[in-house]
Amino acid sequence: MAKRQPNRSLAALLTESQFTQGAFARAVNVIGTENGRPTTYSQPSVSQWLNGTEPEARTQIAIIEALARRLGRLVTHAEAGFPPPLDQPTGPAGTVDGLIELGRQDMDPSRRSVLGASLFAVALTIPGWQDVLARAESIQRGRTIRIGMPEVANVIAMTEELSSIDDRHGGRAARPMAASYLVNTVGPYLKAEAPEAVRRAMMSAASDLCYLTGYMAVDEGLHGLAQRYYVKALELAGIAEDHLTYCTTLRGMSVQAVDLGHGRRAMQLADAASAAAPVAGPRMRAFLAGQQAHSAAQIGDATTAKRLIGEAERAMDRAESESRAFGSYDPSSLNYHIGQVRYELGDLAGAVESLELSDRLRHSGYRRTRVRYGALLAEWQLKAGKTEHAWATWHAVLDDYPLVQSGRADDKIRTMLGLLTSHPTNSDARNLYERARTLVPIHLAA
Repeated sequence: MAKRQPNRSLAALLTESQFTQGAFARAVNVIGTENGRPTTYSQPSVSQWLNGTEPEARTQIAIIEALARRLGRLVTHAEAGFPPPLDQPTGPAGTVDGLIELGRQDMDPSRRSVLGASLFAVALTIPGWQDVLARAESIQRGRTIRIGMPEVANVIAMTEELSSIDDRHGGRAARPMAASYLVNTVGPYLKAEAPEAVRRAMMSAASDLCYLTGYMAVDEGLHGLAQRYYVKALELAGIAEDHLTYCTTLRGMSVQAVDLGHGRRAMQLADAASAAAPVAGPRMRAFLAGQQAHSAAQIGDATTAKRLIGEAERAMDRAESESRAFGSYDPSSLNYHIGQVRYELGDLAGAVESLELSDRLRHSGYRRTRVRYGALLAEWQLKAGKTEHAWATWHAVLDDYPLVQSGRADDKIRTMLGLLTSHPTNSDARNLYERARTLVPIHLAA
């Protein structure tokens, strides 16, 4: 039997990162918990890895991400002393071919566990605007079909319908349909013969659908998969010279990062979205500034956060006469961001007030958002001592929850159940808990 060789590459990265073995194990555990797969590694586990024991593939990904976050740069499997992953592409795929292959993998039930194992990567390389513009020359067009603006209109309409399903029923309900539509309909359109104006319009429509599919993957808690869709959306937007979808996607990536607690990365992405935006009307400016403010508040930059949230409020005031919200950004969304800024800066009472106003202003069609943000409001109400309000808010959440298929909504219900067990002598809390147990999936109620 060959003698196991120490992993000197991993040891070098630990030295560079200035991690102790115990701290490194805890960092790996944090990533597992963040992605819904808690682990309990400790210093002896790290010692085994350094001595040459090869961790399972999922743990290798977490190890690499922990190092990347600490070092602030991309870390590869080879650099960490691990073999390349089995599903790693063997060559550079074009934007369209890469998107079709991603969608095919997403449609295949046997591949979903592999896709779901990918983690949110702080050090993910984001293609810049000039980089994605250059990709236009690599698109290979076929000769089998010819498309025109009616096909573009069909993709736009289907994207709007899928977005509406997502709003009402959650990402798990809508994303399989989106992946199938990307592969079976949009993919052939992207390779079809078309006049230049139609080709660009189709790329733009496909980019918007790809962004939505990534957003729905976030809703399922599949953060690595979401990033892959987001990067494809950026590439397609560049090919289409669509600044609007490009900056909207960057903002969506910032939302993903801030929700996972990566404030500095969220700030970078939000600033990049603002810098990439075309000449913006007031509602879009509010859309961008609100996210920048939330990110700044999370990293403790109170001055910047207050300046930006004030800018978002003024922009929304100027936009109130417009009939259509940009990307669903409306006064309810703005008040959510105001609440987040207040919460991050220590104003719990103000945060509760803002989230209560956001809830009152929210359009009835946004059921999934009503569940998530309603549950968050109840958590803040409970923390602020407004227990009766919290019970009532959670009951309203449970009215909607059975109609929503969302990993993020599941997480909020799991948190609710944990908080309710801390009030065993409160009859209202016990009644709420018992009601929840009849409505939520067994794995959450256990």
